[in-house]
Amino acid sequence: MKIVIVGCTHAGTAAAAQVLKDHPESEVTVYERNDNISFLSCGIYLYLGGKVGRLEDMFYSSPAELEKQGATVKTKHNVLKIDAATKTLQVANMETGEVFDDHYDKLIMTTGSSVKVPPIFGIDESKVLLCKNYEQAQEIYKTAKDNRRIAIIGAGYIGTELSESYANTNHEVTLFQSHDQILNHYISKDMSDRAVALLKQHGVKVELNHRVTAFTGNDNGELVIETNQGDFVADLAIVGTGFVPVTELLRGQVKMDKHGAIIINDYVQTSDPDIYAAGDSCVVNFNPTGRSAYTPLATNAVRQGTLAGMNIFGNIQRYMGTQATSAMQLFDHTLATTGLTYEIAKQSKIPAERVVFKGNWRPAYMQSTAPLTIELVYNPENRKILGAQLWSPHEIAQSANALSIAIQNGNTIDDLAFVDMLFSPNFDDPFNYLNLVGQMAVEQERQNGRGKARISAVGDWAKENDQTLK
Repeated sequence: MKIVIVGCTHAGTAAAAQVLKDHPESEVTVYERNDNISFLSCGIYLYLGGKVGRLEDMFYSSPAELEKQGATVKTKHNVLKIDAATKTLQVANMETGEVFDDHYDKLIMTTGSSVKVPPIFGIDESKVLLCKNYEQAQEIYKTAKDNRRIAIIGAGYIGTELSESYANTNHEVTLFQSHDQILNHYISKDMSDRAVALLKQHGVKVELNHRVTAFTGNDNGELVIETNQGDFVADLAIVGTGFVPVTELLRGQVKMDKHGAIIINDYVQTSDPDIYAAGDSCVVNFNPTGRSAYTPLATNAVRQGTLAGMNIFGNIQRYMGTQATSAMQLFDHTLATTGLTYEIAKQSKIPAERVVFKGNWRPAYMQSTAPLTIELVYNPENRKILGAQLWSPHEIAQSANALSIAIQNGNTIDDLAFVDMLFSPNFDDPFNYLNLVGQMAVEQERQNGRGKARISAVGDWAKENDQTLK
């Protein structure tokens, strides 16, 4: 069978490796526009902040490695056209200019995404850079060494993490966000306020509700950033305002959503049965809402790519969907999140309530502990968990994984309240903090006349520890 994979970052690399593992006799051809594959763009901020010594360490595979497994990898090759009806491709060798045709029996589209370039005047200024791929990361690193004042446009994961990296390397950092909070797709306003306070504590200027309208220059050679609330100056600006799927090659040939993301079924198969899609080029099945969504995360890409490599020989492994579980280390704190925030649940017309746990991650009688905040979101009608966010100086990211499983499995607040979890004073209280936030939700429902008998454990514990019900 002739399999063509178009694009080779996370999803493409995973798909090729899986095909060659399961069916080494297959003829696999990979086309990639760049001269590299498998670049971990989420590691750019680690490199810029000095936590990773070499940018090249952000590659976890290579063309040579895939070729050793049996693939034909053609880097610096741009696919110009795909004809799904005839199963043919037109490809250009970007080094020689040669244009040639190829064909496939099965196609895996892993073309990924590109930085969403907002319609801002002057965005093509030399002092305005984008941040996603290896070449852009190299340019940012080289340029930032000679520029002290850094403006970052967009406060998603990339923008927030870059703010930390530059603050830790003696730069003056201004973070611009058009919304009234940062990370608005992943955390609540309350959690955002905590993160913003921490950024400011470390010298980052956070300008919320500031929509950048233009980039210009002044007589001093400075970059002028014009916003709806006044002008600012910087030496360099980095734009990280989100991503858009790269799917033009299949437009009009397979079904897509309003964002241009390819729609897939439970086996990552498109509306064309001979074409599979994975990664940032396609939607995800978002379990908290039961609907498809566009959520470009490396975790989704690797899983979907692996499934594409498995299912292309016959749909055998269903795609479980995602909770968009993610985390970041922000200075000395961990922020972890899974599923829906309260605000997004309301926007999605999903019944939602929330409780907020504020306590310590382990008993106060231990020689050391640290505060922990958990915001749990649930549906009061069926009591299912919808989402959660955790914030602490302690590393609590794995608890987001536990809650992700709970959402995946359709567990309720009643399940969470008493699910079996380990106890040791080294790690937690007799009731783990996830149990406790679940018990708070159960008690809140009882108080609202929708619950069961009072759970004395949470009632007494919350009263003694001044917990907050919201």
